[in-house]
Amino acid sequence: MQQTIKVPDIGSNNAVDVIEVLVKVGDVINVDTPLITLESDKASMEIPATEAGIVSEIHLRVGDKVTMGDAILTVQSQVAARADNELDITIPDIGSSSAVDVIEIFVKVGDKVTVDTPLLTLESDKASMEIPSPAEGVITSVAVKVGDKVNTGTLIGKLTGSAPETKPTVLAPAPVQAPPPVVAAPAIIPQSPSNNLLLAGPAVRRLARVLGVDLHLITGTGKKARIQIEDVENYVKQRLQESPANTFNLPTAQDIDFSVFGAIETQELTKIKKLSGQNLHNSWLQIPHVTQFDEADITTLESFRKEQSALLEHEGVKLTILAFITRAVCKALQVFPEFNSSLAANGQSLILKKYVNIGIAVDTAQGLVVPVIKNVENLSIKQIALQMAELSQKARKKALLPSDMSGGSFTISSLGGIGGTAFTPIVNHPEVAILGVSKAAIKPKYENNQFVPRLMLPLSLSYDHRVIDGAQGARFSKYLSDLLSDIRKIML
Repeated sequence: MQQTIKVPDIGSNNAVDVIEVLVKVGDVINVDTPLITLESDKASMEIPATEAGIVSEIHLRVGDKVTMGDAILTVQSQVAARADNELDITIPDIGSSSAVDVIEIFVKVGDKVTVDTPLLTLESDKASMEIPSPAEGVITSVAVKVGDKVNTGTLIGKLTGSAPETKPTVLAPAPVQAPPPVVAAPAIIPQSPSNNLLLAGPAVRRLARVLGVDLHLITGTGKKARIQIEDVENYVKQRLQESPANTFNLPTAQDIDFSVFGAIETQELTKIKKLSGQNLHNSWLQIPHVTQFDEADITTLESFRKEQSALLEHEGVKLTILAFITRAVCKALQVFPEFNSSLAANGQSLILKKYVNIGIAVDTAQGLVVPVIKNVENLSIKQIALQMAELSQKARKKALLPSDMSGGSFTISSLGGIGGTAFTPIVNHPEVAILGVSKAAIKPKYENNQFVPRLMLPLSLSYDHRVIDGAQGARFSKYLSDLLSDIRKIML
């Protein structure tokens, strides 16, 4: 079904200029996705979408004058029913603007499927995800194969049968991950009120903020030298092609033929391992790491956990030590807010976050993924345990979306279920700290002139030394250990 989106009431009887068109034919849009930017004699304004779907036609261009009721574009529903009851099945909004790989296909022509039957598996740079069928019927064609790269709106195949039970899957767009500032850019001009004199729309200014680009350095190609999105993109490409003066001249690894020493087998890394390896390598090079080691006496906590686990078992709640640690970390981050921050791209200021989003590293067959529990400050230990179980299950079923793994402000990496006494976790940029948790063990502790057995939990706190000094690291670690040693303090 097609819908035409029109210019709403813009509070003016006069025609206004279209200065930016923010979408193109083929784009998948959601309700409230910005479509165009208009400029009157008083202000610029973005016009959002009132319908969701795939853009099939655009009715205006930059430079046109429009008023209320003028057609902006036409959208097509993502799953289109044909007269013979044949349905086109397309990739839903996967929360990523980049193409992703098809790594598995579960169906073939002639197969019967129901709603939510897995059709294929996609793999992005962060996770694998299964795409389910939106309808019941028989597969009549498959339009993709393993190895193809697909994006939102790509045709998966066709089926005949009943219409979808629900509306087409159109998910909220994943938050934009801000990359590092443009390399080797000239000195940034200080921002001042004069910045408002730049001719650039809201979308252009937002893109410039995300990319770390100073608009003063760009010459606009639009009307009256207005800076367009393409101007920002071309500037970034040009800067990336230049040879940066501060690039590390690291030696390349020597290619060794190990087969001369004996039999070998070459095993390809998964895409997740390849890309997470690049990110960890970049973090290790860019962040001066320090790791603080400590122990927490969790004897009382473990006794309390076992007691409550038995009571909550009938509710399907698996109460783990990690849920208590996550709640304690949240409390510590509120007392030491610099650990819940990010260093600004210019390295001159600290961005303190008022929310606490904690990433939990999960080991899967494809590699390490880090789903994020959002707004932990508003959750009880029971709620944390439920969300933790849900995200872990999604991770192992390859059902995590990019939005499930974005927005983290602090990470916990727990190896307690495997073993070890300590390790040095790598900070997950752009965060500034990460907590490593190893396996708890009974140790003798000297109390009241005698040694008593206590359950001790090893903690490894790595942090960015540009933001956090050794004294702060020790105080945070000590505070966290005290919280875990006294269950009453976590509950407060």
